[in-house]
Amino acid sequence: MKIRQIGLGCQDLNRAQEFYTRLLGKEPIAVFDNPGFLFYDLNGTRLFIEKNGPASLIYLEVEDVRNTVDDLKERGFSINSEPHVVFPDQGGIFDKPGNEWLAFIEDSEGNQIGLMSRESI
Repeated sequence: MKIRQIGLGCQDLNRAQEFYTRLLGKEPIAVFDNPGFLFYDLNGTRLFIEKNGPASLIYLEVEDVRNTVDDLKERGFSINSEPHVVFPDQGGIFDKPGNEWLAFIEDSEGNQIGLMSRESI
């Protein structure tokens, strides 16, 4: 099995579309104003944003959290939690041995987004 789709709630579909288009650097693959659905392709997993849907927490893999956060700051995004090592995985439990880096931002609708990267040791 693989995750096919992840859902996030929003209050304002246009505002969410503007936020995620800026964050992801790509346009949505589909927008349905009625009933209020927005979709992005994240390398084969759909990000589904639903007007009046439930709030969620997602984690997105990026190449380097520290560089990504610096770029997001320059582009005007607010950072809720600066990059930090959340798990020093010397045994390679989740991947090759390395440090798991994490930072958090908040989207335009109040959902938390974890940005994750892995640094080999």
